[in-house]
Amino acid sequence: MTTSARMLRLLSLLQTHRYWPGGELSERLDVSPRTLRRDIDRLRELGYAVDAVRGVSGGYQLRAGGQLPPLLLEDEEAVAIAVGLRTAAAGAVAGMEETSVQALTKVIALMPPRLRRQLDALRTQTENFTWGGGPVVDATVLTTLAQGCRDDEPLRFGYTARDAEPTERRVEPHRLVSLGRRWYLVAYDRDRQDWRNFRVDRISAPELTGGRFRPRELPAEDALSFVQAGIRRMPQRYAVRARVQAPAEVVQRAVHQWGTATELEDGCLLEMNVDDLQWPVMVLAQVGADFTVESPPELREKIADVAERFGRAASNGSG
Repeated sequence: MTTSARMLRLLSLLQTHRYWPGGELSERLDVSPRTLRRDIDRLRELGYAVDAVRGVSGGYQLRAGGQLPPLLLEDEEAVAIAVGLRTAAAGAVAGMEETSVQALTKVIALMPPRLRRQLDALRTQTENFTWGGGPVVDATVLTTLAQGCRDDEPLRFGYTARDAEPTERRVEPHRLVSLGRRWYLVAYDRDRQDWRNFRVDRISAPELTGGRFRPRELPAEDALSFVQAGIRRMPQRYAVRARVQAPAEVVQRAVHQWGTATELEDGCLLEMNVDDLQWPVMVLAQVGADFTVESPPELREKIADVAERFGRAASNGSG
């Protein structure tokens, strides 16, 4: 075994963070105690904090340090980390989506081809389910888009806008934004010569085209503001107005950024623009207060239908 290979094997063993007797490490690496000590000293020079206990029963243990040195992962560990990051990127851990995509992009970029094949096989043989009915986004698509944003590399992909035919887009990617249960790509569209928001679940077969571009100035404070402004400009099917007998701050927490709650003397006014009435029904149910729907009539019908179904369920249960 070469010195480099031996050092990597030693680091892999120490990164389990268990205590290793010196004799056991020497036996596993097939080296003398003196060579083992030199290898430990080399790891310390690289920034790894290795504690040592001297004596006949002495040994070594890797201590968590103040900085994160390079990690050495076994094949199974690398695949497990990638799978976990895919899950977090899909929104399973609130607030971790964007960070997970960035980390997943780095992990996949460093994976040898055999591990990428294992990861792809696992992905194709796994059923995905998004809690709450949000669109399922392929993590491979996300990591390709993230790589383009990170490296200032142009992208080409198919895109199907709402109520439109599929088109081919050539863009300069700027940033990925996770908003609610959806992902958006903020990018400069080279053919339309303007900035655009792209819903990632409507993007197909993204490809990095090579080369680099000089980043343009985004016409907004940040990518999140740009996406939110674009969503507000989009025509929605329903304009929801409901008077809720609850403080505006309570209702605003329930609706998040998808609506506004304005304080009134006897509660607040909730306003939302939505394509699907299921979301305002969920918000009003979550608040747990009396309310009156001003518009649209379809929302009153939806609530009446839901109330009837729940009423039948309650009656059947008590019977």
